[in-house]
Amino acid sequence: MKGIILAGGSATRLYPLSKAISKQIMPVYDKPMVYYPLSSLMLANIREVLVISTPRDLPVFKELLGTGEELGMTFDYVVQEKPNGLAQAFVLGEQFVGSDKVALVLGDNLFYGQGFSEMLKRAASIRNGACIFGYAVKDPRAYGVVQLASDGMALSLEEKPQQPKSEYAVPGLYFYDNTVVQRAKNLRPSARGEYEITDLNKEYLKEGTLKVEVFGRGFAWLDTGNCDSLLEASNFVATIQKRQGFYVSCIEEIAWRNGWISNEQLKALGVKQEKTEYGRYLLDLVK
Repeated sequence: MKGIILAGGSATRLYPLSKAISKQIMPVYDKPMVYYPLSSLMLANIREVLVISTPRDLPVFKELLGTGEELGMTFDYVVQEKPNGLAQAFVLGEQFVGSDKVALVLGDNLFYGQGFSEMLKRAASIRNGACIFGYAVKDPRAYGVVQLASDGMALSLEEKPQQPKSEYAVPGLYFYDNTVVQRAKNLRPSARGEYEITDLNKEYLKEGTLKVEVFGRGFAWLDTGNCDSLLEASNFVATIQKRQGFYVSCIEEIAWRNGWISNEQLKALGVKQEKTEYGRYLLDLVK
């Protein structure tokens, strides 16, 4: 399975912060925001990742992430000239996806909770169909909403409904079989002129091949779309790391624990950053 990080858009809700820099490059406590969605793909055992961003911002992602070789991975990059909806990611990434299955994660989504790795691996193991996630929120009107039956199967999907049929929002993390590329190419723009991911998911729902994994009450999903949520995410990560001593979304650690890089390679990455707590954490892992 391959992975796509969609990190485009203009992030106008974060102005003036985002006037000159991509939102997904901004810090969430001690790491660039893009590290968090990248870590989700890595936890799903995905080693080949495509980053999609704007013409202005893509060079910064290339400088930050490089080829992926240091992590035992491969990174590719594609420009999105203008945001035309999440489903456009599969059209832009058609050559990258090839004949593989694919996961899509939004560049501003942060996930944290016990059992997350197992959920990701179940989602990545799908052979046919799609897998999305459900997360209970107080006001789901700002999200895509999935209605679930008593057995956990999806009954309906709606995009930003004024009268939601359930409390379960659909976070920005999706797993698909290879038919998603052609399905995305066949979509028609919605009333707001975008190729909606919800319309894509509805096709799988109609066929009965849409699976839903539900995050429990102790799980955290943070969407860093405005200044308050950006601050909340930073405070959340700082609290977890200082209390537990384990780092959240440390991509070097994940690569090492996945067996993609050796002790010596991890140590070299730590030495590069040894003047920071982050670098010293990597060196302590080797010890």
